[in-house]
Amino acid sequence: MNRKIRAVNWNTPDNDYALMFWEQNIKQFWIDTEYIPSKDIDSWKGLSWDMKECYKKALGGLTLLDTLQSHTGMPKIIDHIDSLQNKAVLSYMCMMEAIHAKSYSTIFTTVSTTNEINDVFGWVEQNKHLQFKAQTIDKYYRSIDKEDPTDEELFMALGASVLLESFLFYSGFFLPLWLCGQGQMVASADIIKKIIADESIHGVFVGLIAQDIFRRIPNKEEVKARFLTLLNELYENELKYTEEIYTVVGLTAEVKEYVRYNGNKALMNLGFDPIFEVKQVNPIVLNGLNTETTQHDFFSKKSTNYEKATEIVHLMNEDFQMDATVNV
Repeated sequence: MNRKIRAVNWNTPDNDYALMFWEQNIKQFWIDTEYIPSKDIDSWKGLSWDMKECYKKALGGLTLLDTLQSHTGMPKIIDHIDSLQNKAVLSYMCMMEAIHAKSYSTIFTTVSTTNEINDVFGWVEQNKHLQFKAQTIDKYYRSIDKEDPTDEELFMALGASVLLESFLFYSGFFLPLWLCGQGQMVASADIIKKIIADESIHGVFVGLIAQDIFRRIPNKEEVKARFLTLLNELYENELKYTEEIYTVVGLTAEVKEYVRYNGNKALMNLGFDPIFEVKQVNPIVLNGLNTETTQHDFFSKKSTNYEKATEIVHLMNEDFQMDATVNV
């Protein structure tokens, strides 16, 4: 009862990055109902049965991971972060993870029947590779569900979160980006690109907090080795998961290359050197991540480089006073 409750004071920075990430998250705010995936109905009808199944499974897997992140990962991590400003940023990110999870359902509703959607979520619960990666990450989140976790436990939970945000999502992201590059499912890809833009800064931010924790750990090499073991376990599982859903559409090798590329990004977010050899990632998919190449369509939906107006001129009564002497 004697513990003092603190108020967050943004006037005195806790570190040199929290405010920057807060502002960047706010700039990127969006909700799924701002987009119109129904524009993809004709495109969806033109896809092969195998491609449709692969697409639905990819989105089902993404939904599971975002659900885990919003319901378990972020809330448990927030409990053990000292900086109130960092907590605030993480809380905002947690909310966005819930929006991400809902957004996949917005796409599903457009292209699938209720029975088909239920089948996908049944597959999510039964797929051993998908469940393995979710349960593995969940285990590290649950390990800090106590009053005073060690720095090593906290780092491993943060590291697992970075792997989820920067690595494990991307096998699912590949197909929507690849199809968009072929001019297919473009409206739905606009939602996916917004999710990717969020996940990219989430991974960097959580990685910075993890690096702060890592610096406090005395047995750094031992903890790093433990983390790399986790990464390799998830990598081997990710290869099997990729084979299961992408072999039927002939994209397995390209997705695996993309997985390794993002594995290296996750490592760099944690301040570690890359370990995977990456030859060439599909340029269409990489181009899909470049928001500068996205075209605006102001009359139907936001593009991925949509920006809110910062200078607003309000209409006044005088603006509607017409000169009756003007000939028309």
